[in-house]
Amino acid sequence: MAGELYPGSKKLVPSESSSTLQTYTHSLSPSVSSTSAGSTGGSAGGGSNWQGLFPTIRERNSVMFNNEMMADVHFVVGPPGGTQRVPGHKYVLAVGSSVFHAMFYGELAEDQDEIRIPDVEPPSFLAMLKYIYCDEIDLCADTVLATLYAAKKYIVPHLARACVTFLETSLSAKNACVLLSQSCLFEEPELTERCWEVIDAQAELALRSEGFCDIDAATLESILQRETLNAKEMVVFEAALSWAEAECGRQDLEPTIENKRQVLGKAIYLIRVPTMGLEDFANGAAQSGVLTLTETNDIFLWYTAANKPELLFCTKPRKGLAPQRCHRFQSCAYRSNQWRYRGRCDSIQFAVDKRVFIAGFGLYGSSCGSAEYSARIELKRQGVAMAHRLIKYFSDGSSSTFPVFFEHPVQIEPDTFYTASVILDGNELSYFGQEGMTEVQSGRVTFQFQCSSDSTNGTGVQGGQIPELIFYA
Repeated sequence: MAGELYPGSKKLVPSESSSTLQTYTHSLSPSVSSTSAGSTGGSAGGGSNWQGLFPTIRERNSVMFNNEMMADVHFVVGPPGGTQRVPGHKYVLAVGSSVFHAMFYGELAEDQDEIRIPDVEPPSFLAMLKYIYCDEIDLCADTVLATLYAAKKYIVPHLARACVTFLETSLSAKNACVLLSQSCLFEEPELTERCWEVIDAQAELALRSEGFCDIDAATLESILQRETLNAKEMVVFEAALSWAEAECGRQDLEPTIENKRQVLGKAIYLIRVPTMGLEDFANGAAQSGVLTLTETNDIFLWYTAANKPELLFCTKPRKGLAPQRCHRFQSCAYRSNQWRYRGRCDSIQFAVDKRVFIAGFGLYGSSCGSAEYSARIELKRQGVAMAHRLIKYFSDGSSSTFPVFFEHPVQIEPDTFYTASVILDGNELSYFGQEGMTEVQSGRVTFQFQCSSDSTNGTGVQGGQIPELIFYA
């Protein structure tokens, strides 16, 4: 059928993703466990009245899962050296899959007692059979992609949808590039779109992940030419070299400079080398050895000469993503005896209705002339810090908001409250927000706000600091 979709199944999920993907079990209806079914099936083989133990046909059917009793077909599943023999029941399988129906009862059906399936891993094949026999979806990080392949191959659409949902909910910068590659192979456009959302917003984290080195050449090119990557071009260049070294290993080549350039091929010209800062180029790309002497010389001339040479590299910087701002106050003010800081914390809780990436906050500044502030910003979920940064910003004495950013955007999941906090050190008298809103529509995203117990300086929903959340969506 679609054996080409799933080459090298054991390499589909990078190792670090296992810690971020949680086991997901969903029962479509009450059932006996596979353990109890298996043990009961064993007694059934001895002739006991096991049918009377289960009131529904679904429960009785589940007893047959991975059970030799009444089995009329066997599958030898897995690649040579790693096979497992799995019993099956043609009628049950045909009811659960149109492919099995054609295999056993179609016009071209063959009467085979044993069927070899070398391109599916045994745990994933059993996960598919468990759904067909028991109406149970049992997925985990290590096997979900292989299970999706099996569900696609045997046309079990509800199981395939559950696999995609699992992948979408466990998507992060660590596994986004690998899942992008697989979503294209599996023709899952919604998953592809979600992967691009993460890769664009958290580009530097995604490019530096181990999973980036596992992608295929076509996916590499699609990422390198992406206009909306939020990444410094030097990070893109370094990521491409890391991929090239891994690709040399896959092709049994020594990871020399020449071989890295060879495996990159024309993809090297998708890196916008001339848009790097001159210092980054001189100390990094120019000395990497991957560029030819002519290319290096021409790029130096492009930086400095009035008559710039023509280059094969794109000279136009990437647009990146445009940050959006959620403003939670309708007005701001200042008074002569407040707003003061003195090392106290201003904090607010918020939730969103769809996944976004918080890049930073907009903060008020001095109400009595220009001043510099030191801001300790933090983002927490259920009391656990997800990101924090100590950063300085300059206030010009106006009522404007001034942006401060985390080192990397932070992924925010829907329908969960997060805590945004700041501790300011600087001119004590500043502007503060008034007429705060509990719900704000910002573009396609709805924000909800509530007071935080971490706030010790008076900030709440109605007024205070942190007037803006800066985000990508």
